[in-house]
Amino acid sequence: MTVKPAPAPALHPFTLRLALGLIGVLIAALTTGLNDRVTDIALADIRAAIGISYDQSSWIISAYQAAEVAAMMIAPWFAVTFSLRRFTLTVAAGFMLTGILLPLMPTPAMFIGLRVLQGLFGGALPPMLMTVALRFLPPPLKLYGLGAYALTATFGPNMAASLAAFWTDDVSWMFVFWQVVPAMLIAMVLIGYGLPQDPLRIERFKQIDLFGMLTGCSAMSLLILVLTQGERLDWLDSPLIAGMLLTALPLFVVFLINEWFHPLPLFKLQMLQRRNLTHGLLALAGVLIVSLSGSALPSAYFAQVEGFRTVQFAPLALTIGLPQLLIAPLIAALLNIRWIDCRWMLAAGLGCLVTSSLLGMQITSDWARENFWLIQILQAFGQPMVILPILMTATSVVAPPEGPFASAMFNTVRGFSSIAASTLVSWFVSHREQFHSNILINNAANRSWLMTASESSQANSSHPLLPDGSVSATENLSGFATLIKHQALVLSLSDTWLLLIGFAAFLLLLTAIVPKRVWPPQTLIQPVSPTSR
Repeated sequence: MTVKPAPAPALHPFTLRLALGLIGVLIAALTTGLNDRVTDIALADIRAAIGISYDQSSWIISAYQAAEVAAMMIAPWFAVTFSLRRFTLTVAAGFMLTGILLPLMPTPAMFIGLRVLQGLFGGALPPMLMTVALRFLPPPLKLYGLGAYALTATFGPNMAASLAAFWTDDVSWMFVFWQVVPAMLIAMVLIGYGLPQDPLRIERFKQIDLFGMLTGCSAMSLLILVLTQGERLDWLDSPLIAGMLLTALPLFVVFLINEWFHPLPLFKLQMLQRRNLTHGLLALAGVLIVSLSGSALPSAYFAQVEGFRTVQFAPLALTIGLPQLLIAPLIAALLNIRWIDCRWMLAAGLGCLVTSSLLGMQITSDWARENFWLIQILQAFGQPMVILPILMTATSVVAPPEGPFASAMFNTVRGFSSIAASTLVSWFVSHREQFHSNILINNAANRSWLMTASESSQANSSHPLLPDGSVSATENLSGFATLIKHQALVLSLSDTWLLLIGFAAFLLLLTAIVPKRVWPPQTLIQPVSPTSR
């Protein structure tokens, strides 16, 4: 079947009204990201409130994330078909309505089922932000729009700890879900007022990639469930995990083959022949792993070693989150300067992330909050310095009619990679902690004199044994076990920071080899002489 050429999107002058519509889409996209992360952090309180076991509650997160990433794959197609404005308003309203109903669900099964529906609505909104930025923003403002999209990866996740602590400690667990209502109402008003209304394109259903939607969404959902449930169910030793993985991989291969030959695909895989786009997708996946050095690792230390609650760790997360409102536009302004090569900006950002990881590797069990401030400040600057150049490089080779294809691929890679990154880091920390714990216990057993107090009165948690080799007190022995556990975690975190440095080095090498130089969008409006290049 031949494809009828898609009409070029109508040109709209960039006005205050259109700017308000873009702000509405930004608010909606940030709200969905906050909802996902806040729910994850507040899961223990939610579990206690609805009377659900730990194993069951893990599906609250898994089901949402699987539906969210699946929706990212198909949302741009439906947005073009039903119109960007109409589709965005519909999914925003659906997301808000499910948020209202979730705390009222009478059974865990209904709660998880409604959470899947909310994930579908929530996953459809971030692709809309990239789509409107690529379509509506004029060249001088395009990088600022991409900076707004970058906030979904840098601002939202780092604000979640403070919001989760506020709702669960000071208000009610129900507001973990109800917090989306005012933000979505504002977003819907701005979207309805500001975004132009495109005509319906129902004729696209004659060429719908239904087979690709079924295979792609099924494969991606199963892979997300494997990642989020694998550690709890012992990976391939579980028939459920093995079955999902063996089903997902062939489905994904079939999906890719279908997308290559389909006349109106979800993913236009031929675009990957453009080096800058391929680099952008690979680099985005790597950056999402490296950026965990500023959030997941410090939070693990404070939760397990210092015994902090979320509210006590929140100020450190805010150190990364709040400055993004100023740093992201600043980086966009710098990238708009013609003589600044975005590849050098990316390298400088990776340098900040590597430096923060090198500082993190010096961690000891005596560290307090003040030891992390410099690490967090470097992360606050490094993350947007990396993400914005990646977006600039990748979108430079994407024509406006190809925006929906790029948005689908970018957001799917981003959604999947963020979950895979979290799974990888959690798995690595856990297994390195077990390794160091075994080493420490073996060393203690083989060198019992190091645990022996010189006198009975000097016995404590560091020296729980008496001179005759007996245990001084149960409390001292328990305290010594806690010290072993804390030290094993500290060593595993140091190893993980080293691992993330390795990923950063790979990204630096990738950036040196793959992408070509790109120029700020507004400098391409006027012809540039060959000699200036």
